[in-house]
Amino acid sequence: MGDNVRNPTQQFIVNPGDRGPALDVIGVKVTVLVSDAASQAQKITLQVGDEGAGPPPHSHPWDESFYVTRGELQFACGGQTTRCLAGTLVHIPAGTIHAFRSGPGGGEMLEVTDGQQGSPDVLGTGSRDSAGSA
Repeated sequence: MGDNVRNPTQQFIVNPGDRGPALDVIGVKVTVLVSDAASQAQKITLQVGDEGAGPPPHSHPWDESFYVTRGELQFACGGQTTRCLAGTLVHIPAGTIHAFRSGPGGGEMLEVTDGQQGSPDVLGTGSRDSAGSA
């Protein structure tokens, strides 16, 4: 089921072969694991970037949480930059200006956003009013 279209009221499992192709967003490969078509409560993406990859400072009208799964990422938020290694959770409240960059050797993280109107629709798979992620 690479298209991430599921009944949002039923349980599901996403195996590696079920994932759709990654979208390149400012040098970061973003793979949708849970879309708004699959869940009304949250969206989850897997984001992988080579060293230096990441978006410029920006904000969104939704909360984002990131869990670093591999490598290193540098998160900038509130005038502070923090080195985040695998196992680190970063939470960014709605409206907060933030940025991140993959560190030496690159980085990988899960991004979780709520399923409310306004959170990202990276691949146009649902009814979100904004595109993009990060």
